[in-house]
Amino acid sequence: MRFKRTITIFTACLLVIPTFFVSATSNQNSYEQEEPKGKGSYSEKHEVVYATLDANGQQQDMYIVNNFNIEKPGQMIDYGSYSSVKNLTNLNEIEQEDEKVKFTAEEEQFYYQGNLEEKPLPWDINVKYLLDGQTIQPDELLGKDGQLEIQIDTSANPNADSTFFENYLLQISLTLDSKIYQNIETEKGTIANAGKNKQVTFTVMPEKKGSFVLKADANDFELEGIQINALPSSMTFDSPETGDMTKDIESLSNATSEVNKGVSELTRGISELNDGASSLASGSRDYKSGINQLDQSSSELIKGSESIKQALEEMNQSMNSESSGMDMNQFKELQQGLDEIAKGLKETENGLTEFKDSYNQAYQAIDQSINAIPGHDISEKDIQKLYESNADSNVIGQLVETYQAAQNTKATYTNVKEAFEAVDPTLSSVIDSLSEMRTNLEKMSNNLGKSLDQTNMDELMNQLKEGLTELSSNYESFHAGLLDYTDGVSELSTSYGELHGGISGLNNGAEDLENGARELNQGTDELADSTSDLPNQMTSEINQMVSEYDKSDFEPTSFVSDKNEKVKSVQFVIKTESIKKDEDQEEEQPEYNKEKKGFWDRLLDLFR
Repeated sequence: MRFKRTITIFTACLLVIPTFFVSATSNQNSYEQEEPKGKGSYSEKHEVVYATLDANGQQQDMYIVNNFNIEKPGQMIDYGSYSSVKNLTNLNEIEQEDEKVKFTAEEEQFYYQGNLEEKPLPWDINVKYLLDGQTIQPDELLGKDGQLEIQIDTSANPNADSTFFENYLLQISLTLDSKIYQNIETEKGTIANAGKNKQVTFTVMPEKKGSFVLKADANDFELEGIQINALPSSMTFDSPETGDMTKDIESLSNATSEVNKGVSELTRGISELNDGASSLASGSRDYKSGINQLDQSSSELIKGSESIKQALEEMNQSMNSESSGMDMNQFKELQQGLDEIAKGLKETENGLTEFKDSYNQAYQAIDQSINAIPGHDISEKDIQKLYESNADSNVIGQLVETYQAAQNTKATYTNVKEAFEAVDPTLSSVIDSLSEMRTNLEKMSNNLGKSLDQTNMDELMNQLKEGLTELSSNYESFHAGLLDYTDGVSELSTSYGELHGGISGLNNGAEDLENGARELNQGTDELADSTSDLPNQMTSEINQMVSEYDKSDFEPTSFVSDKNEKVKSVQFVIKTESIKKDEDQEEEQPEYNKEKKGFWDRLLDLFR
């Protein structure tokens, strides 16, 4: 059967050969007549960079396929530091001298290949393999089973032209046989079906590093080469419509400014509260000191009053029992005793009057300060709303504590205010009583002195007895009232210590609150300043971000030599070597690398 087929083909060749020779001779004559002479030109040039890497991403081989769109056939010059060149269009020779490549183009499209050595790619590419969590070399991984992890990292190659890294987008693709790989997972890539296989794709934006992880369960591990394509990022970005968003941001900026104004007013109010609380604490300290001194002096006052009371009682008893035997000298001693008692009452009267004046000043200061505390009734709902705002929670807590302390102080003062108000009339009453008794004693002393010159001693003694009896009785009542008064002073001194503690706490809280409010105001000032131009800043940031990724104005440059002109595009096709069994390894020659076959080559293929 094969013999018949061979005879048939051979016969066909014999029939075709004469025609071919005639045609070839004709074409040769035509070629010789139409062979372009002189300098030719092209409209644009395209470069495709083919690079192979080992399985770990280390660069191995590289060559360039140069494509020209011919305007005028003829001789042309291209540039590149090639180790060798090869015509992919026809059988014409290509001349190479250093970096200069000369060729003659006859058709509309002309291709030639240039091989490069030690020309670095614009990207550093690193591929790492792990099996069951342990790093493993690619040649050791073949045929293994387990949980596979492939890590791919890309970055700028510092030894290469940065133009391509800054303007090119990388697409990294892995083709995974579904018979080998199960449970494929990745976070930054996309997984798609490609026939019986799965295709995983990663994208790296211009000027960015890439770091990707692929996980899968592998059975009898094999892997096709990882394909990496690099193209100019030709995506154009239109600036988004930010009108509505700008309005919202402007509303936020205005609201922030209003919050700052409100916080500034709050700070001023808290500062006034702190000043009032400081004055209240100062007045309270003075009042507490005075009431404590009065309480401490009460024992001396009672002791002195006891002495006066006892002296009056003794004088009264003495007058009633020994009046008939008293001589003139005793009456004079009695007059002196009355004068001394009157003098002691005068000193007590002056001391109480001075204390009364000091007390009234301190009381007025406290009353004014406490009355200056606002009596606003802030509900728990209002406080909760304040906590839900964006204000500093620590400052809000201090504000609430100070408010509660102020209200407690105000309520406590209201409860004891009646006792405060009772002090002044009580002191006035005591002072009046002392003044009245002092006046009576002075009158008695004066009358006694005048009466010593009179001869009617019986009448004098009767008047003196009546006066001393009445004075002793009145002083008894006064002394009882004085005891009640000193007991009240002692109780007031004790209870005021608690009130003063609350006032001191209010003062400390108000001071902390003012410090916190000032810090809050500084923060809102900075926030208001930083957000005042926020709409323009946002628009500027968006435009900057868009321009960062918009490479539509990128002008391609040759990867091989900056002397090359009219470069329309430069594309990179990079592939790692496959990790496959020997019988599966096949050399895959891309279509661009295959020479155009002549008639004889095509004819001979029939016999191969």
